Amino acid sequence: MGLPLARKILEEHIVEGEYVIGEEIAIKVDRTLTQDATGTMAYLQFEALGIPRVKTELSVSIIDHNTLQNDFRNADDHKYLQSMAAKYGIKLSKAGNGICHQVYLERFAKTGRTLIGSDSHTPTAGGVGMIAIGAGGLDVAVAMGGAPFYMKAPKIMGIKLTGKLSPFVSGKDVILEVLRRIDVKGGVGYVLEYFGPGVKTLDVPSRATITNMGAETGATTSIFPSDEVTREFFKQQGREGEWFPLAADPDAEYDDVMEIDLSSVEPLAACPHSPGKVVPVAELAGMNVDQVAIGSCTNSSYRDLMTVAGMLTGKSVDPMTSLSISPGSRQVLMSLSRNGALADIVEAGARILECTCGPCIGMGQAPSTDGVRVCTFNRNFFGRTGTKSASGYLVSPETAAATAVNGVITDPRTMGTPPVITYPERFPIDETLVLEPSTDPDSIEILRGPNIKPLPRKEPLPATLEGEVLIKLEDNITTDHIMPAGSKILPLRSNVPEISKYVFEQVDPEFHGRALEKNGGFIIGGDNYGQGSSREHAALAPMYLGVKGVVTKSFARIHLANLINFGIIPLEFINPEDYDSIEQGDALSLDVTDLVGELVLRNVTKGKDMPVRHHMSARDIAILKAGGKLPFTAAGGKV
Repeated sequence: MGLPLARKILEEHIVEGEYVIGEEIAIKVDRTLTQDATGTMAYLQFEALGIPRVKTELSVSIIDHNTLQNDFRNADDHKYLQSMAAKYGIKLSKAGNGICHQVYLERFAKTGRTLIGSDSHTPTAGGVGMIAIGAGGLDVAVAMGGAPFYMKAPKIMGIKLTGKLSPFVSGKDVILEVLRRIDVKGGVGYVLEYFGPGVKTLDVPSRATITNMGAETGATTSIFPSDEVTREFFKQQGREGEWFPLAADPDAEYDDVMEIDLSSVEPLAACPHSPGKVVPVAELAGMNVDQVAIGSCTNSSYRDLMTVAGMLTGKSVDPMTSLSISPGSRQVLMSLSRNGALADIVEAGARILECTCGPCIGMGQAPSTDGVRVCTFNRNFFGRTGTKSASGYLVSPETAAATAVNGVITDPRTMGTPPVITYPERFPIDETLVLEPSTDPDSIEILRGPNIKPLPRKEPLPATLEGEVLIKLEDNITTDHIMPAGSKILPLRSNVPEISKYVFEQVDPEFHGRALEKNGGFIIGGDNYGQGSSREHAALAPMYLGVKGVVTKSFARIHLANLINFGIIPLEFINPEDYDSIEQGDALSLDVTDLVGELVLRNVTKGKDMPVRHHMSARDIAILKAGGKLPFTAAGGKV
């Protein structure tokens, strides 16, 4: 029996355990990636480990989220990140150089390597055959110190592509089709691996769009083979010497198989407020749109923006609609500027934003009250636009451009002849904004602004956990619900006492005060609790507020790991009716002396015992008992 590509790479990197589906393995981490919204805390954690230099093959720090400098805080954090990179052996991409995943794909991605990134869309690099996994910042900090990454051995879902995409249909529609079939938790426990004759019809930017947004299915990561198409991409980047072919065995067997005939895929859109609520664009055609936003790590490549430029040439943005465009990298912006496409975009009436995450992460461009935004982003969670009453629809660049011209949601197939995209033989390579680490690290002083506060610590796990139910939540609570992003909150990422004031702000503004008044307690959640971003602050800030346990129907992968990393016990109801019986304010008690097998959660208020379970490994339990991964690692990290 042949092996899928993902399993081949993972097995080559296993340093502990054996590849048995669902069992814990540890893999060697070749490379790490951070961005500034999660990176500041990750580097504070790395400092706490006391290791003089990163031990990875390559670690890269990219500033792309917190670039609005309304006061000193973001600028101070950027100075801290720059000094940390110089001292500890990390490459740094400065603000303005581009979005982390687009920059990484262009300049740093390498086939066959493992990458752990403190951003859930790290799987973008799977577009060139990497195992690229999103994780919490603490996991990345520990990996930079030379430790392996622990994970459950995933199943591999083979997605067989046949046929060829029709005009005005693109990679974004392919991943939306996957989401239409398996929704936002159908990928949990899987790697999504693309194979079949249709693969060769997709260029690398299209593949990267698909692997990027595979994160929305809950998958561990997504991957494409490295083939002649990949070789051409590396050649355009001046990195052909780094290319080599890598694919699944011809007789590879997958745990599950999905087949997509690319010729049958149509323009699709994800409706509010979930990437999994996918319908054909034709069903939404004619809906008035206030704002179109093109960009994000999903759709800001040269291929995407050249398509947009071609569709806008000779046309104008509808006068009642705002169009903003965020190029994915400085390289993309320079290319558009040199070939004249940027002028076509500007002449059509688009607003050109920085080469950053921008509106996707809530940094500007909030829509009007009750506004409708159509965007090429990867998430449309409630409140993520910055306007709670607004609605966000996720679409392809083709659909976005057509919609901007007409002012209503438009099926791009009605727009005549599609533009023909030609690629330069070689893209402009200018790494002025990429800084190499210092050759004299001892001379580097770490610069800390007043907004950077000490790391909060948690005491070891006591024998009994007691407290009230602080909040009860429904299914599919995202990390945006738990810890919102946006220009007001993101600058507080290095100040846990301040950022903790915003925990559950969008759901229950009284949560912060109640948690402090009650001296912490428990959170009750439904299915897929913690889906979305890798932001560890969604666990770190609740830990600071005294949250002792989270009891749900099920968890999203990264958030589950983050809870353990910060000493919060994650439990699941065995009987669904027990979730229904619990109410906010109920007093709970849990004996955690022995964490083997089922546990009994006591609802003291109602006099009821509820069986609960966990999916923690022996190592996870040791981390939890130590009070989290940082004290566990500092103490030697032994089970």
